[in-house]
Amino acid sequence: PCLSSVLCVRGIKLWEVPTAPLVPHANLSTRLFWEPQCQTQLRHLQNEARITATIPPKLEGNWVSSRCEVRPGPEFLTRSYTFYQSPTRLFRALQHYYSDSECHIPTYSLVIMGKLRLRQASWITHGATEAEHHLHEVGMVIHSQKAVHHLATRLPSSCLGLKAGGHLVPHRFYELFNAKAEKDCLGALGLSMMELELLRVETHHHPHSRPAQEMFLGDVHTDWNERVHHRPTGYQEPLQNAMHHIHPCPMCALVYRSSEQHPPILPQSPSIPLDLNGNWVSQRCESRPAVLFLTRLFVFNEEQRTWEGTYQHYTDPMCRQPSFTLLASGHYAKVGQSVKVRGATELIFKVTQAKVIVYDQALLWDFNSTQNRRCGQAGGWETGVEQDITWMDGCDALGIRLPHKEYELFKMGVDHKGRPLLFSGERPTDGSSPDRPAKRPTSFQTPMVQCSKRVGVEPRYSSYSDHSTGPKISSANALHSSLILLTILNFGAGLSV
Repeated sequence: PCLSSVLCVRGIKLWEVPTAPLVPHANLSTRLFWEPQCQTQLRHLQNEARITATIPPKLEGNWVSSRCEVRPGPEFLTRSYTFYQSPTRLFRALQHYYSDSECHIPTYSLVIMGKLRLRQASWITHGATEAEHHLHEVGMVIHSQKAVHHLATRLPSSCLGLKAGGHLVPHRFYELFNAKAEKDCLGALGLSMMELELLRVETHHHPHSRPAQEMFLGDVHTDWNERVHHRPTGYQEPLQNAMHHIHPCPMCALVYRSSEQHPPILPQSPSIPLDLNGNWVSQRCESRPAVLFLTRLFVFNEEQRTWEGTYQHYTDPMCRQPSFTLLASGHYAKVGQSVKVRGATELIFKVTQAKVIVYDQALLWDFNSTQNRRCGQAGGWETGVEQDITWMDGCDALGIRLPHKEYELFKMGVDHKGRPLLFSGERPTDGSSPDRPAKRPTSFQTPMVQCSKRVGVEPRYSSYSDHSTGPKISSANALHSSLILLTILNFGAGLSV
């Protein structure tokens, strides 16, 4: 059954999702007026000719982590996938786990083999492909005596084939899962390969170098208890194609050459003190679970402990069709070094002011309806016109409460070009807010890059006409507008760094 008339739009074939024509619509998009470097960065990531993605994606080849990954828990790991060119689409994955956030001290490795069936283009996550995975075998190799003691408390002896009084031994291969033998000991490790149920492969074209390819796999639920059953609607940090990756990428070679007996030992990087001063901007069109795509820009003033953020939400994975913008500001305080994630800093953010600009017609209609759930002036919303929601203590429809406090986790890093990176805490998958210490993140969102060190330059928006970022009117937009509206009403857009 259809949720509404606009949700009854259907594609002609399995791999077709209706696409919008590039029809300009005057005064519905925005131009950013701040530091030129920041504006250039956002224009760069919105360049449609620079990034291509095909549905269904071509998976064959080797795909590897480009840095030490941090998952909720926290878990520290590196990953590599090999997809074989075969009718059954077989794959082999290596997941190496570590005891430290630098991926320098390995604890154990998993060898995962199975097959993947691409099902259809996703109607929930625009630009993604839905898939179905089947595991054949999973094995484990432990790398240290300390890890042996830790895993011995989690894994039953019967699962590992140990005789009475037997013990785990480092560097020996243990079978954890075998589909034919109906053996399954994965529950004790909390292992889930549901990330394979949502995929996207992007090719990044560069004028003076060969193209680079990235593979996005589905997001991992931030709640450990929900991880095994979670069907992803967002992405993790992308894996690099081992033959066609970003340059330079020293980590890519280390992960590619690794095996279950010889996990990659990533070099320890110097700890970088947290210095937020300046302007930070998204490096790519970012995704969030349940439909949302966005770019972020932040301005921090360390001396005054103030922050300002601009969250531009879009309906498409290229971030070219704006839906609505949140502009927020407030204060923050540094709490201290994180005990769980080495090199990270715990902070508390307070949001005291917020404004909203709406471009999407479905959202505009909802905000102006008589059922407006305390969000600005009902009937007073106009396309592309900013409304201050501070005076109403927030916006119920967007899940924003003012004033609002969040418990955050930040970490500094550098990219392959030596530019400063800022990692902020990953948002809860269920759409809730980290509004108490127990909900402080233990993993990170896609890092932002510093685009200016100047302090006090405020983000400002001004209407203008530009078909490259303006909303497009089509059945696809109607569908995704409705999905976004349903997502916001159920989960809220939220305000966070």
